[in-house]
Amino acid sequence: MEELWGRRVLLTKQFSAVLDAYQTFPAMIDQGAYMRCTRCNTELLKTAILLPSGFYYCPSCIQMGRIDSSLQLIHQAEPANQTREVFLDWQGTLTPAQEEISIALCHSLAQKKPHLIHAVTGAGKTEILFEAIYRALKKGGRVALASPRVDVCLELYPRLQEVFPKETIALLYGGNEQKYTYTSLVICTTHQLLHFYHAFDFLIVDEVDSFPFQGDKKLAYAVSQATKEDSCLTYLTATPPQALLKEIQASFIISQLPARFHRRPLPEPEFIWWNHWAAHSKKGTHLGKLYQLIDQLSQKNHVLLFCPSIHLMDCLFQHVQKHFPDLQVEKVHADDDQRKEKVTKMRQHHYQLFLCTTILERGVTFENVSVIILGANHPVFTKATLVQISGRVDRKGAYNFGRVCFLYDEQTVAMKLALKEIKLNNQLARKRGLVDEL
Repeated sequence: MEELWGRRVLLTKQFSAVLDAYQTFPAMIDQGAYMRCTRCNTELLKTAILLPSGFYYCPSCIQMGRIDSSLQLIHQAEPANQTREVFLDWQGTLTPAQEEISIALCHSLAQKKPHLIHAVTGAGKTEILFEAIYRALKKGGRVALASPRVDVCLELYPRLQEVFPKETIALLYGGNEQKYTYTSLVICTTHQLLHFYHAFDFLIVDEVDSFPFQGDKKLAYAVSQATKEDSCLTYLTATPPQALLKEIQASFIISQLPARFHRRPLPEPEFIWWNHWAAHSKKGTHLGKLYQLIDQLSQKNHVLLFCPSIHLMDCLFQHVQKHFPDLQVEKVHADDDQRKEKVTKMRQHHYQLFLCTTILERGVTFENVSVIILGANHPVFTKATLVQISGRVDRKGAYNFGRVCFLYDEQTVAMKLALKEIKLNNQLARKRGLVDEL
């Protein structure tokens, strides 16, 4: 039964006829005063998770389906790899800097060593992966690209399908109604890795610094369980946390790329002071500075306006719609039922002004945009978030004078560090001869 290869899922009646050929695990393991969930490895105090039935359940991974101590998990090992034909259809070319990292990654894959690719936003990390993915598939291996963000998965899927047109690719994320089938190439959220066990020869985790992956022990456990013992684990990030770098520096091969493929410097943020920005945005008063900035930026580009909360975004949306009746204005947030459709329309240039929360801070590419971060000093905007949002500008296409504007009423350490990091990357890129001056 192929749907169980490399999987570890709840044992149900549909699998009962084949139990002799499969391995089973208790769903929960008794550890005295605690129970440990086999799926997510979370240890839980018995008194907190006791059900009226007398069994214990795991609230930590309940979004993946309820699991309790009365149940079992079932697994079948991946079959042995067999060399096969794989068709790679990509007409592009890598820059010398990209090519260097691609070769290093292929070497890590051959040697089964872990690898971190630290590359700035818009550096072309996905293209760097193509050759290594091709080699892994050709040897009969199983490959997964995982990300904490659904939007990243939705953007990766058509790109990989275009490059590997003869491969069936599984796209897995919460809420996707497509039935799971076995494939050699998988794109999924990191939560979906909780359903895999010793499955992948090559596992690539994108945006490893991103919520909810960063700091979530069960997702780190999911990664470790989803890979085979002799696999290549690869991390991708534009903003690696110092704790992560310290943790992996002795065991991972680390490649750094401080420049984008089009050889233009990263846009450096402009700090624009606007006193009492939150109060004005909610009440709709004294919005002249914001309106003037939107008017300037929309002359050359579409505008992404990042807001620190849904409530403030909803308030501001009403005000800008009234003030700019001739602009196509829309808004989006994580729980928006039309989120996917709206993001697609933004890519197709349907909206001239697009209000959003940090849900679009990474993993999405729009041509010809400028960015405004409203309340860049708000705690929700960490250094990494500010760097990622800044990286939405000038990612692809011809140069179109895109700008990054931090609106604030008090400078924060995060703002200063974000600007410093972007400047340092530009300096390093110039030193290595990777950018051309505009």
